[in-house]
Amino acid sequence: MMNKVRMNESHLSRMLWRTVSILILVFTSASVAAAQGSRPSQSDKGPASAGSTQPSTRGGAVLVSPEEDYRIGPNDVIDVQVENAPELSKTFRVTAAGTFLMPYVGRVTAAKKTTEELALLITSGLKGDYLKDPKVTVSVREYNSRSFFIQGSVRSPGVYQIEGRPSMLELLTLAGGLADTHGANAFIIRRIKTTTLADPGAEGVVESKPAAAATGGSESSDELPKYELKSVNINGLLRGRFEQDTKLEPGDIINIPSSDVFFVAGEVNAPGSFPLKEGTTLRQAISLAQGTNFKAALDHGIIFRENADGKREELRVNIGAIMSGKKEDIAIAANDIIMVTNSKAKTIGSALLKAFGMSTITRVPIP
Repeated sequence: MMNKVRMNESHLSRMLWRTVSILILVFTSASVAAAQGSRPSQSDKGPASAGSTQPSTRGGAVLVSPEEDYRIGPNDVIDVQVENAPELSKTFRVTAAGTFLMPYVGRVTAAKKTTEELALLITSGLKGDYLKDPKVTVSVREYNSRSFFIQGSVRSPGVYQIEGRPSMLELLTLAGGLADTHGANAFIIRRIKTTTLADPGAEGVVESKPAAAATGGSESSDELPKYELKSVNINGLLRGRFEQDTKLEPGDIINIPSSDVFFVAGEVNAPGSFPLKEGTTLRQAISLAQGTNFKAALDHGIIFRENADGKREELRVNIGAIMSGKKEDIAIAANDIIMVTNSKAKTIGSALLKAFGMSTITRVPIP
């Protein structure tokens, strides 16, 4: 009996120690896992070194022209890579004069050059005393000199970086197309270029000629820039009149105003303002207002229209004759107010009909 009791006690002791060991093991594993989870992972860390650079997204969305190679311009950011010469491989921003300063080469003119032409120019500057056979590659990191601005009634207005010289149709497509409220014309606002002089110290470098120098210093150096305005009929362009597809220049501002409106008031079923499309007529305007009602005096319509002096004139029109095709239709102008006047006789007749409990007149066909 005593032996059985001792065996049971021994068995219970082994079970107890085994349970304690398992609990210790589980606790230790959980602690290690928590410690590892609290450490920042390699992907959460910042850049591995201060010298590493990430590609900028500013110049990422660029429309590439298939007709010509891109030529570098002011404010562009370029990458110059020289094989086996990391001290020369750097990123440079082109100045407003079209140049940048490179070690061991000096000031380099980059404006109006392709990347291949600039690479050859840098190669010739390094070849000789510093490098025997330099291999140079140049790429454009940010296209800041090819900015085109579009605003107004387009789906995605903003600034677009485009290689080459895009057309109006290409820029409209890049901006997501026209909005529903677009007008008939687009306006190109272009800055007038100032007179330029070549810098004798650097070939291809261009600098602005001061206005005061040409006038003996009498004019202010803070003179505002001058612009020219050009109009393009975008409705005609989208209908196949491709002579309206104007070539654009960097820095152009394209403004597409919202469409003009006209107003229909008086005895119509849906009075209000309506967008004016090219070629809108009086017949179409009355149709947009869902026609006239019973009390309309169709032979005494009025169109209020602004003249060249900004004053409103009254044009008497026979709406009934125009709607039936007996008279020629009339073109509607911007801000026209079409008034369908009230017929006193029809108003009195309508009141009598309502008094007798008849709100409408029903035409019964005669058999």
